[in-house]
Formats: sequence, structure tokens, C-alpha cells
Amino acid sequence: MSSREDIAAMRRHYGEVGLVEANLPANPLELFNSWLKEAASNEIVVEANAMVLSTVSADVPSSRTVLLKDLTEKGFTFFTNYGSNKAKSILENNNVSLLFPWYPMERQVIVIGSATKVSRSESESYFATRPRGSQIGAWASEQSSVLSSRGELEEKFKEFENKWDENEQIPTPPNWGGFVISPTSIEFWQGRYSRLHDRIRYVRDKNNNWQLMRLNP
Repeated sequence: MSSREDIAAMRRHYGEVGLVEANLPANPLELFNSWLKEAASNEIVVEANAMVLSTVSADVPSSRTVLLKDLTEKGFTFFTNYGSNKAKSILENNNVSLLFPWYPMERQVIVIGSATKVSRSESESYFATRPRGSQIGAWASEQSSVLSSRGELEEKFKEFENKWDENEQIPTPPNWGGFVISPTSIEFWQGRYSRLHDRIRYVRDKNNNWQLMRLNP
């Protein structure tokens, strides 16, 4: 185990490239989309569309990594089993946050907003694009419930794998679909020298317009 001194000595020296308000778009989704594309083209970044979703249920916070699957003016969309812990938390309290940790690029983005279910047709449209194995896995996994063993899950997978012919369209499970997070705040963090990091936050006002502000690091 690392000592406290070893951990305290862990440091990274950040670069000179930063965020200048005059160069930033009025719509934060434009900047996010640009950063996402840069992250996706960076060979060191693994799963550029991975985001840490945080929820609160019964005053208990919980975080997990999910994958961003769509970005529109409506917000950030991901898909899951509606019986999962994350879905249950959202249905209890739909205020959530997202964190995109692009550490190799000295960047992170924090999104705060409210989550709502996408339409059934949108969920079915996306499900049809998933690899066959992922489709079968969605049927086999009762996400977040307790398993007796790995073997139990693999047996259920085989059961559903044999249910449909190789060329047969696998239907979307009834309890599976998407959530879209409508953002009220999007913060862009860019690492800078001497820990004088750039933090630019966009916040929606009562007229649904984005207001930009700089925060202390």
C-alpha cells in the first residue's frame, strides 16, 4: 500500500493551452462536441464517450460509468435497464450529474441537469443498432439484482441466445430504454500551469439562454 507521503507527492504539471472567453461559442454543446471529437481521436483516451453518472436516492449518492450514445439540443442520452439501481434512483430523483474524465488531455466536463425517459421508439431504434451479443445480454441480465454465480448469468445468456434464429431481429426488452439528461449547467475544466486551471461554466437562465462565467480553480 502506498504511504501518505507517496500519494501526497503525486503531481502532474499542466500545460499552457487554456480557455479564452472570446474564443468560446455561445452554445456549450458546440464546445462539448468539439472536445468529444478531440477525445475520440486521442489514442490515449479510452472510451471517449464514457461518463460518470451520479444520482441520489433516499439521500444516498451513487456513481457509475455509462456510455453517452447521443447528443442533441435536448441533451445527453444513455441507455440502461429500467430496473437497474441507476434507473430507480432517477425515477425517485431525476436531478443528476455527469462527469467526462478526459485526463490524458488535461480536461474534464461536468454536466448538471434533469433526466427523463426517451420515447419507446427512440429506445427501439437504438437497440436495433446494437451488436447481437449486446442485445441478448440485455435480455439475460436483470441488472443490479443478485446472482448466485457467473454461471447463472451465462446460462441465461445461452437460453436467450437459442430463443432467436441467427438472422431473426431481436426485440427490445420491455424494461430497457434510454434517459436523456437536459443540462442546466455545463462546466469545462482545462488544466493550466501552477494549478491556475481554467474553469468555464455555462448556466441556463430563466429564458433558456446560456450565460457564461469563469470560476476560480
